[in-house]
Amino acid sequence: VQLVESGGGLVQAGDSLRLSCAASGRTFSDYIMGWFRQSPGKEREFVAVISRSGGRIRYADSVKGRFTISRDNAKNTVYLQMNSLKPEDTAVYYCAAGSSVFVRTGSDEYAYWGQGTQVTVSS
Repeated sequence: VQLVESGGGLVQAGDSLRLSCAASGRTFSDYIMGWFRQSPGKEREFVAVISRSGGRIRYADSVKGRFTISRDNAKNTVYLQMNSLKPEDTAVYYCAAGSSVFVRTGSDEYAYWGQGTQVTVSS
């Protein structure tokens, strides 16, 4: 599976961004899709995951109520709508595909990764 993220950028605190991740190469609906992020000097952390059908979703506590993950299996795309952005959301955001039947939050559950897109939130 090849994954390409887009939609990152520089915004002010309180603004919104929508990240997209386009997949190709395999049957998109066979994979759970996750978003992770990594800030300088920090380990990559889980942000959100959506099941193959979209019926099950999990969020990190730090983004719950502000971020929304969704997917369009017809378009082979997963989205991350980010509202009320905070400076601490600044990171490189990665989408990832995993073959687990269940939604997973560990990065080692995902075999395929995009190149990442930078999100910078200024105060």
